[in-house]
Amino acid sequence: MLLTRKYEIMVLLTEEFNDSELKMWVFNYAKSLRKFNVCDISVISRGKHNLAYSIKNKMRGNYIQLNFSSMPRYISNFSNSLKLDSNVLRFIVLNKLLE
Repeated sequence: MLLTRKYEIMVLLTEEFNDSELKMWVFNYAKSLRKFNVCDISVISRGKHNLAYSIKNKMRGNYIQLNFSSMPRYISNFSNSLKLDSNVLRFIVLNKLLE
């Protein structure tokens, strides 16, 4: 039996996205997650917010929350793809404890 764990990724994107572009970015990223047999993907848009300090000369950003189940060995691949995306200002990957 393969061991999957629940994860949550909080992503801070640049504010230049309009609603349709934001949905397209999330859809494309979720599609890339499916390549690694990720399941139970849910996406929550947390909206645009002012930042407490400037990040890459930006003072506002879009917050996106992605919840999914995956095998732990794939998390570094997800992180690397986010690091390479120029639209991502910050992100954090959290391992959700079993409920």
